[in-house]
Amino acid sequence: MEVASLLCVGITIYSPLKYFGLDKPGMHIGVVGLGGLVHMALKFSKAFGTRVTVISTSLSKKDAAIERLGGAEGSLDGIIGTVCMIHPLLPLINLLKTHGKLAMTGAPEKPLDLPVFPQLLASARSFIGEMKETQEMMAKHNITPDIEVIPMDYVNTTLDTF
Repeated sequence: MEVASLLCVGITIYSPLKYFGLDKPGMHIGVVGLGGLVHMALKFSKAFGTRVTVISTSLSKKDAAIERLGGAEGSLDGIIGTVCMIHPLLPLINLLKTHGKLAMTGAPEKPLDLPVFPQLLASARSFIGEMKETQEMMAKHNITPDIEVIPMDYVNTTLDTF
């Protein structure tokens, strides 16, 4: 019986933890929900040597969560979402460190709202890249943009075409 649960519940949690590199000692992982998947996440996290914070999507627990997790913003290396109900993603994204991973294993009946701007902030060091990446881009790939030079008195006409 125990093996049967591992082949379903166990692998559903184990796989994203390994795939996204959230299995390294000292990492801090958040798990959304509190059911069968989460209890396995707690067991695997203990075995991996990672810290786990269980996150509830229940509005009745909002004040307690803010009180306890208020300083947690930007502190999680990754979050595994296990709930199948519709819930906001922005509070989860705000808990992630830069380059934090958000893996969803629950399948809500309707699409979740994914605000793009906070996601960019959570995943990017800057919106346009860093010096090292810029140098690599210019040196390695020999790619140039297509450009068109226009006379100055034609600028307004050109802008009207956009």
